[in-house]
Amino acid sequence: MAFKPAHEMHRRRFGRNVGLGVALAAFVVLVFALTVVKVTGGDPMRAVSGAPEAPAEGTP
Repeated sequence: MAFKPAHEMHRRRFGRNVGLGVALAAFVVLVFALTVVKVTGGDPMRAVSGAPEAPAEGTP
C-alpha cells in the first residue's frame, strides 16, 4: 500500500516547523554564548563559604 502524496497543507506546516526549529536553535546558541562570555570574562567568581570576609587593609 503506497502513501498518498503529501497535501499542500502538510508542506506548509513542515516549513513552519523547520522555521520554528531554526529560531529555537538560534535562541539556545545565543543563551549558551552569553553564558560562556559571562563565565569566562570579568572577575573570577568566589565561592560563598558562609564565613564573614576579612576587613580590607587600612580600615579601623
